[in-house]
Amino acid sequence: MVKISFTRLHGCQQFRLRLLLSTLSNNPIIIDDIRSDDSSPGLRPYEISLLRLLEKLSDDCVVEINETGTKLKYKPGVLLGGRNLTHDCGPSRSIGYFLEPLIVLGLFGKRNLSITLKGITNDNVDPCVDTFRMTTLHMLKHFGVPLEGLELKIISRGSPPLGGGEVHLQVPIVHSSLSAVNWVDEGMVKRIRGVTYSTKVSPQMENRMVNSARGIFNPILPDVYIFTDHKSGPQAGRSPGYGISVVAETTTGSLISAEASACYSGGYGVDTIVGEEGKHAPTPPEDLGVQAASLLLEEIKQGGVVDSTHQGLLFLLCALCPQDVSKVRVGKLSPYAVQTLRNIRDFLGVKFVIKADPTTNTVVLKCVGCGLKNLSRKMS
Repeated sequence: MVKISFTRLHGCQQFRLRLLLSTLSNNPIIIDDIRSDDSSPGLRPYEISLLRLLEKLSDDCVVEINETGTKLKYKPGVLLGGRNLTHDCGPSRSIGYFLEPLIVLGLFGKRNLSITLKGITNDNVDPCVDTFRMTTLHMLKHFGVPLEGLELKIISRGSPPLGGGEVHLQVPIVHSSLSAVNWVDEGMVKRIRGVTYSTKVSPQMENRMVNSARGIFNPILPDVYIFTDHKSGPQAGRSPGYGISVVAETTTGSLISAEASACYSGGYGVDTIVGEEGKHAPTPPEDLGVQAASLLLEEIKQGGVVDSTHQGLLFLLCALCPQDVSKVRVGKLSPYAVQTLRNIRDFLGVKFVIKADPTTNTVVLKCVGCGLKNLSRKMS
Protein backbone atom coordinates (compact mmCIF):
# COMPACT_ATOMS: atom_id res chain seq x y z
CA MET A 1 0.00 0.00 0.00
CA VAL A 2 1.38 3.39 -1.05
CA LYS A 3 1.68 5.88 1.77
CA ILE A 4 0.19 9.27 0.91
CA SER A 5 2.28 12.31 1.84
CA PHE A 6 0.25 15.28 3.06
CA THR A 7 1.39 18.91 3.12
CA ARG A 8 0.52 20.41 6.51
CA LEU A 9 -0.84 23.97 6.61
CA HIS A 10 -2.21 26.15 9.40
CA GLY A 11 -5.05 28.64 9.67
CA CYS A 12 -7.97 29.60 7.46
CA GLN A 13 -6.10 32.15 5.34
CA GLN A 14 -6.32 31.64 1.58
CA PHE A 15 -8.55 28.59 2.13
CA ARG A 16 -10.11 28.69 -1.35
CA LEU A 17 -6.77 29.21 -3.12
CA ARG A 18 -5.10 26.40 -1.16
CA LEU A 19 -7.83 23.96 -2.16
CA LEU A 20 -7.60 25.07 -5.79
CA LEU A 21 -3.82 24.68 -5.95
CA SER A 22 -3.97 21.37 -4.07
CA THR A 23 -6.43 20.05 -6.68
CA LEU A 24 -4.45 21.29 -9.69
CA SER A 25 -1.11 20.00 -8.38
CA ASN A 26 -2.63 16.78 -6.99
CA ASN A 27 -1.00 17.57 -3.66
CA PRO A 28 -2.96 16.30 -0.59
CA ILE A 29 -3.12 18.76 2.30
CA ILE A 30 -3.96 18.88 6.00
CA ILE A 31 -5.08 22.23 7.43
CA ASP A 32 -4.87 22.61 11.23
CA ASP A 33 -6.03 25.33 13.62
CA ILE A 34 -8.90 26.59 11.49
CA ARG A 35 -10.17 29.48 13.64
CA SER A 36 -9.30 27.45 16.74
CA ASP A 37 -9.06 30.60 18.90
CA ASP A 38 -12.23 32.17 17.49
CA SER A 39 -15.46 32.43 19.49
CA SER A 40 -17.03 30.37 16.68
CA PRO A 41 -14.26 27.93 15.71
CA GLY A 42 -14.03 25.76 12.62
CA LEU A 43 -15.03 25.93 8.98
CA ARG A 44 -17.68 28.37 7.82
CA PRO A 45 -20.75 27.20 5.84
CA TYR A 46 -19.42 28.65 2.57
CA GLU A 47 -16.11 26.80 3.01
CA ILE A 48 -17.93 23.51 3.54
CA SER A 49 -20.05 24.32 0.48
CA LEU A 50 -16.86 24.79 -1.55
CA LEU A 51 -15.62 21.38 -0.43
CA ARG A 52 -18.93 19.80 -1.49
CA LEU A 53 -18.59 21.50 -4.87
CA LEU A 54 -15.10 20.03 -5.33
CA GLU A 55 -16.53 16.59 -4.55
CA LYS A 56 -19.09 17.04 -7.34
CA LEU A 57 -16.39 17.95 -9.85
CA SER A 58 -13.95 15.18 -8.88
CA ASP A 59 -13.76 11.41 -8.73
CA ASP A 60 -12.10 9.74 -5.72
CA CYS A 61 -11.87 13.03 -3.82
CA VAL A 62 -11.50 12.53 -0.05
CA VAL A 63 -12.61 15.16 2.49
CA GLU A 64 -12.30 14.54 6.24
CA ILE A 65 -13.31 17.14 8.85
CA ASN A 66 -12.96 16.66 12.60
CA GLU A 67 -15.88 17.17 15.01
CA THR A 68 -15.06 20.80 15.79
CA GLY A 69 -14.34 21.72 12.16
CA THR A 70 -10.87 23.01 13.07
CA LYS A 71 -8.95 20.35 11.09
CA LEU A 72 -9.37 19.37 7.45
CA LYS A 73 -7.77 16.53 5.50
CA TYR A 74 -8.17 16.89 1.74
CA LYS A 75 -6.98 14.48 -0.95
CA PRO A 76 -7.81 15.69 -4.47
CA GLY A 77 -9.25 13.34 -7.04
CA VAL A 78 -9.46 13.29 -10.83
CA LEU A 79 -11.25 16.31 -12.26
CA LEU A 80 -14.26 15.14 -14.26
CA GLY A 81 -16.23 18.28 -15.07
CA GLY A 82 -19.60 17.21 -16.39
CA ARG A 83 -22.93 18.49 -17.66
CA ASN A 84 -26.19 19.40 -15.95
CA LEU A 85 -24.54 19.86 -12.56
CA THR A 86 -26.28 21.95 -9.88
CA HIS A 87 -24.90 23.47 -6.69
CA ASP A 88 -26.57 25.61 -4.03
CA CYS A 89 -23.93 28.05 -2.79
CA GLY A 90 -26.03 29.11 0.20
CA PRO A 91 -26.64 32.62 1.59
CA SER A 92 -23.40 32.99 3.58
CA ARG A 93 -21.24 33.95 0.57
CA SER A 94 -22.04 35.05 -2.94
CA ILE A 95 -21.69 32.98 -6.12
CA GLY A 96 -18.59 35.01 -7.02
CA TYR A 97 -16.67 33.21 -4.27
CA PHE A 98 -17.20 29.90 -6.10
CA LEU A 99 -16.86 31.11 -9.70
CA GLU A 100 -13.11 31.83 -9.73
CA PRO A 101 -11.97 28.31 -8.75
CA LEU A 102 -14.72 26.79 -10.91
CA ILE A 103 -13.47 28.56 -14.04
CA VAL A 104 -9.88 27.39 -13.53
CA LEU A 105 -10.81 23.82 -12.59
CA GLY A 106 -13.22 23.57 -15.52
CA LEU A 107 -10.34 24.10 -17.95
CA PHE A 108 -8.54 20.97 -16.76
CA GLY A 109 -11.46 18.53 -16.48
CA LYS A 110 -12.19 15.34 -18.36
CA ARG A 111 -15.33 16.81 -19.94
CA ASN A 112 -16.62 20.31 -20.59
CA LEU A 113 -18.17 21.85 -17.49
CA SER A 114 -21.83 22.91 -17.42
CA ILE A 115 -23.16 23.84 -13.99
CA THR A 116 -25.98 25.87 -12.46
CA LEU A 117 -25.16 27.82 -9.28
CA LYS A 118 -27.81 29.16 -6.90
CA GLY A 119 -27.42 31.84 -4.24
CA ILE A 120 -26.42 35.50 -3.99
CA THR A 121 -25.36 37.01 -7.32
CA ASN A 122 -24.36 40.54 -6.26
CA ASP A 123 -22.81 41.89 -3.07
CA ASN A 124 -19.81 43.96 -1.98
CA VAL A 125 -17.79 41.06 -0.55
CA ASP A 126 -16.92 39.11 -3.71
CA PRO A 127 -16.86 40.09 -7.40
CA CYS A 128 -20.37 40.04 -8.79
CA VAL A 129 -21.53 37.81 -11.63
CA ASP A 130 -21.57 40.80 -14.01
CA THR A 131 -17.84 41.33 -13.47
CA PHE A 132 -17.17 37.67 -14.25
CA ARG A 133 -19.32 37.82 -17.36
CA MET A 134 -17.89 41.08 -18.73
CA THR A 135 -14.26 40.89 -17.57
CA THR A 136 -13.02 37.61 -16.06
CA LEU A 137 -14.09 35.26 -18.86
CA HIS A 138 -12.47 37.51 -21.47
CA MET A 139 -9.12 37.26 -19.65
CA LEU A 140 -8.91 33.61 -20.65
CA LYS A 141 -8.64 34.36 -24.37
CA HIS A 142 -5.16 35.80 -23.77
CA PHE A 143 -4.10 32.33 -22.56
CA GLY A 144 -5.40 30.51 -25.62
CA VAL A 145 -8.85 29.55 -24.30
CA PRO A 146 -11.47 29.97 -27.07
CA LEU A 147 -14.45 32.12 -26.11
CA GLU A 148 -16.74 29.71 -27.95
CA GLY A 149 -18.35 27.53 -25.32
CA LEU A 150 -17.27 29.86 -22.51
CA GLU A 151 -20.43 31.45 -21.13
CA LEU A 152 -21.97 32.78 -17.94
CA LYS A 153 -25.73 33.30 -18.18
CA ILE A 154 -27.64 35.16 -15.45
CA ILE A 155 -31.00 33.44 -15.08
CA SER A 156 -32.16 35.34 -11.98
CA ARG A 157 -30.59 37.73 -9.52
CA GLY A 158 -30.32 37.35 -5.77
CA SER A 159 -29.39 40.05 -3.26
CA PRO A 160 -28.33 39.57 0.38
CA PRO A 161 -29.33 38.26 2.80
CA LEU A 162 -31.69 35.63 1.31
CA GLY A 163 -30.30 35.39 -2.23
CA GLY A 164 -32.47 33.42 -4.62
CA GLY A 165 -30.31 34.09 -7.68
CA GLU A 166 -29.29 31.57 -10.31
CA VAL A 167 -26.56 31.54 -12.96
CA HIS A 168 -25.44 28.96 -15.52
CA LEU A 169 -21.72 28.54 -16.24
CA GLN A 170 -20.14 26.72 -19.18
CA VAL A 171 -16.37 26.18 -19.39
CA PRO A 172 -14.66 24.23 -22.21
CA ILE A 173 -11.62 22.09 -21.43
CA VAL A 174 -8.15 22.88 -22.77
CA HIS A 175 -7.00 20.00 -24.97
CA SER A 176 -3.38 20.27 -23.92
CA SER A 177 -2.31 23.31 -21.93
CA LEU A 178 -2.66 27.07 -21.71
CA SER A 179 -0.55 29.46 -23.79
CA ALA A 180 2.19 31.65 -22.33
CA VAL A 181 1.53 35.39 -22.59
CA ASN A 182 3.47 38.58 -23.14
CA TRP A 183 0.88 41.04 -21.85
CA VAL A 184 2.55 44.27 -20.78
CA ASP A 185 0.88 46.94 -22.92
CA GLU A 186 -2.29 48.11 -21.20
CA GLY A 187 -3.09 50.64 -23.94
CA MET A 188 -5.42 53.63 -23.66
CA VAL A 189 -9.06 53.49 -22.59
CA LYS A 190 -11.33 53.70 -25.64
CA ARG A 191 -14.77 52.87 -24.23
CA ILE A 192 -16.63 52.23 -21.01
CA ARG A 193 -19.50 49.78 -20.67
CA GLY A 194 -21.53 48.82 -17.66
CA VAL A 195 -24.71 47.34 -16.28
CA THR A 196 -26.98 48.29 -13.41
CA TYR A 197 -29.36 45.89 -11.71
CA SER A 198 -32.27 46.18 -9.30
CA THR A 199 -34.34 43.53 -7.55
CA LYS A 200 -37.63 44.14 -5.78
CA VAL A 201 -37.15 47.92 -5.89
CA SER A 202 -38.22 50.67 -8.28
CA PRO A 203 -36.58 50.57 -11.75
CA GLN A 204 -35.90 54.26 -11.26
CA MET A 205 -33.02 53.29 -8.98
CA GLU A 206 -31.07 52.14 -12.03
CA ASN A 207 -31.59 55.39 -13.94
CA ARG A 208 -30.29 57.33 -10.94
CA MET A 209 -27.13 55.17 -10.83
CA VAL A 210 -26.60 55.55 -14.57
CA ASN A 211 -26.96 59.34 -14.46
CA SER A 212 -24.55 59.78 -11.56
CA ALA A 213 -21.92 57.48 -13.12
CA ARG A 214 -22.21 59.16 -16.53
CA GLY A 215 -21.81 62.51 -14.80
CA ILE A 216 -18.23 61.49 -14.03
CA PHE A 217 -17.42 59.57 -17.23
CA ASN A 218 -18.91 61.81 -19.92
CA PRO A 219 -16.52 64.81 -19.47
CA ILE A 220 -13.61 62.36 -19.91
CA LEU A 221 -14.76 59.93 -22.60
CA PRO A 222 -17.60 60.15 -25.15
CA ASP A 223 -18.10 56.39 -25.70
CA VAL A 224 -19.96 55.43 -22.50
CA TYR A 225 -22.97 53.11 -22.38
CA ILE A 226 -24.47 51.57 -19.25
CA PHE A 227 -27.25 49.00 -19.65
CA THR A 228 -30.07 48.49 -17.15
CA ASP A 229 -31.29 45.10 -15.94
CA HIS A 230 -34.39 45.34 -13.77
CA LYS A 231 -35.69 42.06 -12.36
CA SER A 232 -39.14 41.41 -10.93
CA GLY A 233 -41.12 38.38 -9.86
CA PRO A 234 -39.26 35.07 -9.55
CA GLN A 235 -36.22 36.49 -11.38
CA ALA A 236 -35.69 39.07 -8.62
CA GLY A 237 -34.74 36.57 -5.93
CA ARG A 238 -35.86 36.85 -2.32
CA SER A 239 -34.37 40.18 -1.17
CA PRO A 240 -34.38 43.76 -2.47
CA GLY A 241 -31.16 45.34 -3.70
CA TYR A 242 -29.47 47.28 -6.49
CA GLY A 243 -25.98 47.91 -7.84
CA ILE A 244 -23.74 48.81 -10.75
CA SER A 245 -20.75 47.24 -12.50
CA VAL A 246 -18.59 49.17 -14.98
CA VAL A 247 -15.78 48.06 -17.30
CA ALA A 248 -13.19 50.08 -19.21
CA GLU A 249 -11.85 48.55 -22.44
CA THR A 250 -8.46 49.66 -23.74
CA THR A 251 -6.98 49.79 -27.23
CA THR A 252 -5.00 46.59 -26.55
CA GLY A 253 -7.98 44.55 -25.33
CA SER A 254 -7.41 44.90 -21.59
CA LEU A 255 -10.52 45.13 -19.39
CA ILE A 256 -10.53 47.06 -16.10
CA SER A 257 -13.60 46.69 -13.88
CA ALA A 258 -15.16 48.15 -10.74
CA GLU A 259 -18.49 47.69 -8.99
CA ALA A 260 -20.68 48.76 -6.10
CA SER A 261 -23.93 47.39 -4.68
CA ALA A 262 -26.40 47.96 -1.87
CA CYS A 263 -29.03 45.87 -0.12
CA TYR A 264 -31.63 46.15 2.63
CA SER A 265 -30.09 43.56 4.94
CA GLY A 266 -28.78 45.89 7.61
CA GLY A 267 -25.13 45.93 6.60
CA TYR A 268 -24.38 42.62 4.88
CA GLY A 269 -20.98 43.41 3.43
CA VAL A 270 -22.06 46.81 2.13
CA ASP A 271 -21.65 50.40 3.15
CA THR A 272 -24.79 51.63 4.86
CA ILE A 273 -25.88 54.90 6.33
CA VAL A 274 -27.65 55.26 9.66
CA GLY A 275 -31.16 56.63 9.41
CA GLU A 276 -33.73 57.55 12.01
CA GLU A 277 -33.73 55.65 15.31
CA GLY A 278 -30.42 53.98 14.40
CA LYS A 279 -31.89 51.99 11.52
CA HIS A 280 -29.56 51.17 8.65
CA ALA A 281 -30.53 52.23 5.16
CA PRO A 282 -28.78 51.23 1.93
CA THR A 283 -26.45 53.63 0.17
CA PRO A 284 -28.42 55.96 -2.17
CA PRO A 285 -28.17 55.00 -5.86
CA GLU A 286 -26.56 58.33 -6.77
CA ASP A 287 -23.74 57.63 -4.33
CA LEU A 288 -23.32 54.09 -5.70
CA GLY A 289 -22.93 55.41 -9.24
CA VAL A 290 -20.28 57.89 -8.13
CA GLN A 291 -18.55 55.23 -6.04
CA ALA A 292 -18.30 52.73 -8.90
CA ALA A 293 -17.13 55.39 -11.36
CA SER A 294 -14.50 56.69 -8.93
CA LEU A 295 -13.24 53.17 -8.22
CA LEU A 296 -12.89 52.49 -11.94
CA LEU A 297 -10.91 55.70 -12.51
CA GLU A 298 -8.64 54.78 -9.60
CA GLU A 299 -8.02 51.32 -11.08
CA ILE A 300 -7.19 52.91 -14.45
CA LYS A 301 -4.84 55.34 -12.74
CA GLN A 302 -2.89 52.50 -11.10
CA GLY A 303 -2.14 51.01 -14.52
CA GLY A 304 -1.70 47.40 -15.50
CA VAL A 305 -3.50 45.02 -17.85
CA VAL A 306 -6.00 43.94 -15.15
CA ASP A 307 -7.58 45.58 -12.11
CA SER A 308 -6.54 44.77 -8.55
CA THR A 309 -9.26 42.13 -8.00
CA HIS A 310 -8.00 40.07 -10.98
CA GLN A 311 -4.29 40.14 -10.14
CA GLY A 312 -4.36 36.84 -8.25
CA LEU A 313 -6.14 35.01 -11.08
CA LEU A 314 -3.73 36.49 -13.64
CA PHE A 315 -0.69 35.22 -11.72
CA LEU A 316 -2.26 31.79 -11.30
CA LEU A 317 -2.95 31.45 -15.03
CA CYS A 318 0.64 32.51 -15.81
CA ALA A 319 1.96 29.87 -13.40
CA LEU A 320 -0.15 27.16 -15.07
CA CYS A 321 1.23 27.95 -18.55
CA PRO A 322 3.77 25.74 -20.38
CA GLN A 323 7.44 25.95 -19.46
CA ASP A 324 7.88 29.20 -21.33
CA VAL A 325 8.28 32.77 -20.13
CA SER A 326 5.11 34.73 -19.35
CA LYS A 327 5.36 38.46 -18.75
CA VAL A 328 2.58 40.72 -17.42
CA ARG A 329 2.20 44.27 -16.11
CA VAL A 330 -0.02 45.20 -13.15
CA GLY A 331 -0.53 48.16 -10.85
CA LYS A 332 0.23 48.16 -7.14
CA LEU A 333 0.13 44.59 -5.84
CA SER A 334 -2.90 43.86 -3.68
CA PRO A 335 -2.48 41.85 -0.43
CA TYR A 336 -4.41 38.97 -2.00
CA ALA A 337 -2.08 38.98 -5.01
CA VAL A 338 0.98 38.81 -2.72
CA GLN A 339 -0.48 35.81 -0.87
CA THR A 340 -1.30 34.20 -4.22
CA LEU A 341 2.33 34.50 -5.33
CA ARG A 342 3.47 32.80 -2.11
CA ASN A 343 1.02 29.93 -2.47
CA ILE A 344 1.95 29.44 -6.12
CA ARG A 345 5.58 29.12 -5.05
CA ASP A 346 4.72 26.57 -2.34
CA PHE A 347 2.36 24.37 -4.40
CA LEU A 348 3.63 24.69 -7.97
CA GLY A 349 7.26 25.65 -7.41
CA VAL A 350 6.89 28.66 -9.71
CA LYS A 351 8.72 31.82 -8.70
CA PHE A 352 8.04 35.23 -10.24
CA VAL A 353 10.67 37.85 -11.04
CA ILE A 354 9.17 41.14 -9.88
CA LYS A 355 10.50 44.43 -11.22
CA ALA A 356 9.05 47.86 -10.52
CA ASP A 357 8.70 50.32 -13.40
CA PRO A 358 9.21 53.77 -11.83
CA THR A 359 8.26 55.65 -14.99
CA THR A 360 4.66 54.30 -14.90
CA ASN A 361 4.43 53.28 -11.21
CA THR A 362 3.53 49.76 -12.33
CA VAL A 363 5.07 46.35 -11.69
CA VAL A 364 6.26 43.88 -14.33
CA LEU A 365 6.27 40.19 -13.38
CA LYS A 366 7.90 37.33 -15.26
CA CYS A 367 7.77 33.59 -14.63
CA VAL A 368 8.34 30.23 -16.29
CA GLY A 369 5.13 28.21 -16.07
CA CYS A 370 4.88 24.81 -14.40
CA GLY A 371 3.70 23.21 -17.63
CA LEU A 372 0.41 21.84 -16.31
CA LYS A 373 -1.31 19.65 -18.89
CA ASN A 374 -4.89 18.44 -18.96
CA LEU A 375 -4.27 14.75 -18.27
CA SER A 376 -7.91 14.13 -17.35
CA ARG A 377 -9.27 14.67 -20.87
CA LYS A 378 -10.19 11.80 -23.15
CA MET A 379 -7.43 10.84 -25.53
CA SER A 380 -8.50 10.32 -29.14
